[in-house]
Amino acid sequence: MDIRELLRTDLMIMNLKAATKADVIDEMVHNLFEKGVINDEEAYKKDILKREQEGSTGMGDGIAIPHAHNTAVNEAAVMFAKSEQGVDYDSLDGQPAHLFFMIAAPEGGDNTHLQALAALSQVLMNPDVVASLKNADTPEKVQAIFADAVAKKEAENKAQEEAEKKAAVASDRPYIVAVTACPNGIAHTYMAEENLKKAAAKMGVDIKVETNGSEGVKHLLSDSEIARAKGVVIAADKKVKMARFNGKHLVNQPVTSAIKDPESLINQILNETAPVYQASGEEATASQESSNGSVWSNIYKQLMNGISHMLPFVIGGGILMAISFIFESYTASGAKNPAFIFLNSAGNLAFAFMVPVLAAYIAESIGDQPALMPGFVGGFMASIANSSLGGSYHVNFMTNSTSPAGFLGGLAAGFIAGYLVLGLKKLCKGLPQSVAGMKSMLIYPIFGLLLMALIMYYIVNPIFSAINLGITSFLNGMGTGNLVLLTLVLAGMMSIDMGGPFNKAAYVFASGAFANDPKSATAAILMASVMVGGMVPPFATALATVLFPKKFTAQERQAGVTNWILGFSFITEGAIPFATADPGRVIPSCIIGSAVSGAIVGLMKVGVPAPHGGFWVTPLATNIPGYIIAVVAGTVVTAVILGFWRKDAE
Repeated sequence: MDIRELLRTDLMIMNLKAATKADVIDEMVHNLFEKGVINDEEAYKKDILKREQEGSTGMGDGIAIPHAHNTAVNEAAVMFAKSEQGVDYDSLDGQPAHLFFMIAAPEGGDNTHLQALAALSQVLMNPDVVASLKNADTPEKVQAIFADAVAKKEAENKAQEEAEKKAAVASDRPYIVAVTACPNGIAHTYMAEENLKKAAAKMGVDIKVETNGSEGVKHLLSDSEIARAKGVVIAADKKVKMARFNGKHLVNQPVTSAIKDPESLINQILNETAPVYQASGEEATASQESSNGSVWSNIYKQLMNGISHMLPFVIGGGILMAISFIFESYTASGAKNPAFIFLNSAGNLAFAFMVPVLAAYIAESIGDQPALMPGFVGGFMASIANSSLGGSYHVNFMTNSTSPAGFLGGLAAGFIAGYLVLGLKKLCKGLPQSVAGMKSMLIYPIFGLLLMALIMYYIVNPIFSAINLGITSFLNGMGTGNLVLLTLVLAGMMSIDMGGPFNKAAYVFASGAFANDPKSATAAILMASVMVGGMVPPFATALATVLFPKKFTAQERQAGVTNWILGFSFITEGAIPFATADPGRVIPSCIIGSAVSGAIVGLMKVGVPAPHGGFWVTPLATNIPGYIIAVVAGTVVTAVILGFWRKDAE
């Protein structure tokens, strides 16, 4: 696919009106929507903002490349926009951005457009191209500049590939290898590659760079190239195959490090100050977190890996079970109704996998693939009463407790399995190379499972069965006052960071209680509290833009319209643009309103036996008027506070 097909002149904005980063994204996304490139403005914008949270796409030198893969994209396209005055885009160099390229890439499909996008990213590293773009005054000139630059770059790449082949055979210059990768694999991957190559050429170093982008792995490093290399530079924000680099000086940093300061990474290899990487025989990987991540940030990422894989089972199974209760309650046949039996069975099957999947993927994020099976089995042991071993023999993994270890036991099983496998890897590090293949095929599966079963039987299940039973009894026996306090706190937490750790902690607590006992009235009330707490921020910001239009910009008022839909669907993140622009007023207002809605849920004993759905699951609520009142009250409180607190928009 030619770059001119992607860089369409009808999409270009030669004079951006936006004055802030949020406004730039709003204006460009809306233009893509109006021109039919995307079919869901909010869905695409959500992924753009998510990518910005992972790290700014302000690349420096006045360039920003916001991008996202999304099912809302009808066709691949690149939209160019230019701002004469410049916009603070949180760029790597701290300077305003003037040139913006918003890349819209569809999910799936062939990789032709991704190859063109890779070429686009490389071209933007050419200062002559950037200077020409800043002077261009028509869309046709912009397209012509890129067409010429891409043709020259392709010729350079061919010449460089030939030079790399010669360097791999013989050269007196230092030789290193590198891998670049980012989660989306659209821009950062190839810009990091380009900068590493430029820095290496300037420093008199031969280099080969393997790219792990959306079009797959390109320029794959061979064993001979790795063996010859003085060291390895990993500039990646996603998993990279690492075992092949065993024994090499290796520096492992985020992908932006190679864009911002590639010379420093190369010097660490040349000066041999980078540590020597020691693989443990199995397929080790470099994870998304950098080597200097804190203990708590690593634990949080490991936990989120388990929860993100678990949520589809909770949501799908929970909602089907909730719908089945309608057939049970409102039909004459009750529990014998075929629809109830079918839906309830399907929901229960999904729920049965919830805790094992949670534990498995927590373990996998810690100990990699060898930890997946012990984690899965440990989670399964935590979630069942008895496990049949065949014949007439049975082991009671609840150790005669009246309650399974449940959700909390599954959490513990995941972390234990992950670190257990890490321990096994260290113990096996000294084994001869001749038996290295036995580790992943025999040692880790057999000893991982054996030790996990012993730990679950003698330690985890006895302890967490008692804890789980105690929590369940406490929740079911709470008086109205304590219940109101708990629902107030849970709902308020949903607005603290709107999708961050506090929000996830509240949701996980409520969904854990719900998973342990889906028919519990208290668990349903806790689910209702986090549901209303999560709906208030988008609803309240939407209402505030209607009641106090002078307090909001035109872009914010436009975002307010879509927040009605997001609030209805329990998508708290719709309020993030407002919170980002004015956190000191928006976040406290939302916390207060969400807390009010949560208190009403506890006071009126509103239960929702479904773990997701927002207002779409209103018919399932045990107190439908109370559910509506809670959301409306919290929304009005937040909107009024925010409206009186904010100053008029400039």
